[in-house]
Amino acid sequence: MKKIMLVMITASILLAGCGLFGPKQADKLEKVFAKATKDDNETEIQVQEQTNFEWDKAYLFTPYSTEDGMSEELGFAFKDPSNIDMRDDIYLLVFVQNDTVIRYAEHKRNGADYSIGDQAYLTPTESTIYIERYE
Repeated sequence: MKKIMLVMITASILLAGCGLFGPKQADKLEKVFAKATKDDNETEIQVQEQTNFEWDKAYLFTPYSTEDGMSEELGFAFKDPSNIDMRDDIYLLVFVQNDTVIRYAEHKRNGADYSIGDQAYLTPTESTIYIERYE
């Protein structure tokens, strides 16, 4: 019985270390961004209206953001699931609740840049992301 428990505990630790229990990708939100970016009439996205989970803060990271820089901005260690530090084709939106990353969404640029204005991060009450198109 002790051997079975030891195997189960070891397997749980290994799976947790592999990121199996890490933050989930917000696929629905990625589709919303893609649709809004294609529509030339859309100039902003209200993130709170597009989420079906609880979150305290959301950080928008630009292309080439480093993992160290993101961790510093978040205030805790963060393992980047997208390798954005080597990419110029996406923005990364990271959702935090209770100082833990709970979801993330990759947003393809597709001829647009995104911003959150002068804020350091979004909140459920201030959740506007602005879309700026370029040629």
